[in-house]
Amino acid sequence: MQPRFLPLGALLGLFLSGTALAQQTAVPAAPQAAPAVACGGDLTVFLQGVKDEALAKGIPAAAVDRALAGAAIDQKVLSRDRAQGVFRQTFLEFSKRTVSQSRLDIGRKKLQDLSDVFTRAEQEYGVPGPVIAAFWAMETDFGAVQGDFNTRNALVTLSHDCRRPELFRPQLIAAIEMVQHGDLDPATTTGAWAGEIGQVQMLPKDIIAFGVDGDGDGHVNVKQSSADAILTAARFIQHLGFSKGQPWIQEVSVPDELPWEKTGLQSGMTAGDWFALGVTPRDGNTNFPELAASLVLPQGRKGPAFITYPNFNVYLEWNQSFIYTTSAAYFATRLAGAPPYQKGEPEQGLDDTGMKALQTRLNELGHDVGKIDGILGSGTRAAIQKEQLRLGMPADGWATPGLLGAL
Repeated sequence: MQPRFLPLGALLGLFLSGTALAQQTAVPAAPQAAPAVACGGDLTVFLQGVKDEALAKGIPAAAVDRALAGAAIDQKVLSRDRAQGVFRQTFLEFSKRTVSQSRLDIGRKKLQDLSDVFTRAEQEYGVPGPVIAAFWAMETDFGAVQGDFNTRNALVTLSHDCRRPELFRPQLIAAIEMVQHGDLDPATTTGAWAGEIGQVQMLPKDIIAFGVDGDGDGHVNVKQSSADAILTAARFIQHLGFSKGQPWIQEVSVPDELPWEKTGLQSGMTAGDWFALGVTPRDGNTNFPELAASLVLPQGRKGPAFITYPNFNVYLEWNQSFIYTTSAAYFATRLAGAPPYQKGEPEQGLDDTGMKALQTRLNELGHDVGKIDGILGSGTRAAIQKEQLRLGMPADGWATPGLLGAL
């Protein structure tokens, strides 16, 4: 499954677990084959087909010719596509690395220096500055690391390649439209290997749809203009469903006893339900008891604990890695003034070999955890909770040597 837009991350890579994707994808009862998208073959013939499609969409021939002149296949893009890494760090490891003091300091200064832009973003799109700044930091270190792949060639390469042409060809057409607008130079514009561009790493279709000329120069330049990047990101996040004035994640303390099997995303509980069970927000804010809320325990009941609210779904739309999204959401709360999380004393987790052994055993017991990849994705967590509950263990979804031994 592919999301309707590529998850973003030039700096951190695409942290997608097949297990997580499989769990979050609804499969129709009678799926219909998607229309075939031309791919492969002679590059000149392929580019002519792209040109014909762009012309049919009303893009002037001069812009199309300029966009495609000199287009070439980039073997480094194909190598990167084939070798996408899997995300194996724990929440404590990943968040410690990404939510560093230096990034927090830079982020707070950016919020101050660009306060007028962030204020406009919240007023017009309902997205608080810390939410945008955290994505900005995690994607490109505030614009410092935007990728060095030629964007036009990356999209030509991935559109011509027959692995996922239906995903990338529309992005190539959108990039040609950006050339028409003067917002992309086919020879010099660079970004991530998968075609994402700019300080918050957005794909051409999304830039076309949600781009904002924040600095008033008549162009949407998400690479050089922080104002353009910030306001475009805000408009995009609003489109993903962010509700103004509502929280996204909140650190909590948990009691020793809870119905642990109800923890995890999609719990069917409200924040008030959790508060009534003794879950206590560290910031004391219980002003949203009616909102749907999940209690997430990235490293089990003895590690950090968070309540996530409906706005957290925006993070899952942005990037479907649970560890990335939880870290990004936590980062935003730190920029908004929250203290560092309580690390707790998580139980020892499993190494890669142990995780694969556990996934294999869970499959043998009839659970569908997807690919045996050593990743603690949502499918594996759900299966763990069921087995923990069956064995009379606290069903917190955390993979431990004790659970593996019991199975």
